Amino acid sequence: MDTNKDNKKNVAGHIAIIMDGNRRWARERNLSTLEGHLKGYNKMKSVPEWFFSRGVEIISLFAFSTENWNRGRDEVNYLMKLLRRALKDDFEEYNQREYRLIVSGRIDELPGDLPEVCADAMIKTKDNSKGTLNICLNYGGRAEIIDAIRKMIKNKIEIEQVHEGMLRKYLYHGDLPDPDMIVRTSGEYRLSGFQLWQSAYSELMFLKKYWPEFEKADVDIILEEYANRKRRFGGDEKS
Repeated sequence: MDTNKDNKKNVAGHIAIIMDGNRRWARERNLSTLEGHLKGYNKMKSVPEWFFSRGVEIISLFAFSTENWNRGRDEVNYLMKLLRRALKDDFEEYNQREYRLIVSGRIDELPGDLPEVCADAMIKTKDNSKGTLNICLNYGGRAEIIDAIRKMIKNKIEIEQVHEGMLRKYLYHGDLPDPDMIVRTSGEYRLSGFQLWQSAYSELMFLKKYWPEFEKADVDIILEEYANRKRRFGGDEKS
């Protein structure tokens, strides 16, 4: 019997996280919503290294949804400033660690110079190979599928050419593998449209703690949980 094979852990290659609960965390501490988002932002900066150091290759973070524009103007403007900071001011740290930065979403609709900031970060880190950080910004799962279909129509794809592989090609970053596990913080039990196409066979995990409370130890809990799951992708259980 190959004991090394039996003891080898099944490491997730792609973890996606819905970073939820910044506002509730702040309210419960009599803090402002903006303070909650700042706390969540500071947490977000640490997370990629926590996962990459444990063998995960891709981290997708749901940073701002297409529905989040419905929040108050001050809150939205503050979130845009934080996201710009992540992609511009914190960019050099990611680059020095050799992380590849990509942004998924309707980037062209972002305010100010954010579209250019996103493009610049992606270009400058495209050859980095020590982990991919996918920031989902102005992102919605339905919007992604609609945008893919629009691109296919624009490129005059024939009906006979339409299949899963073709549609994947037109997603925001179709080269990324589907998430092995999607994690949501804050105790909510839904995906809210996150990775709608890609999540078909993703393992799901829901944590009760708010995003600002996320800790390094939670990474081990997530990866241990994933390693113990049996993924069959609709087939028969393997012995």
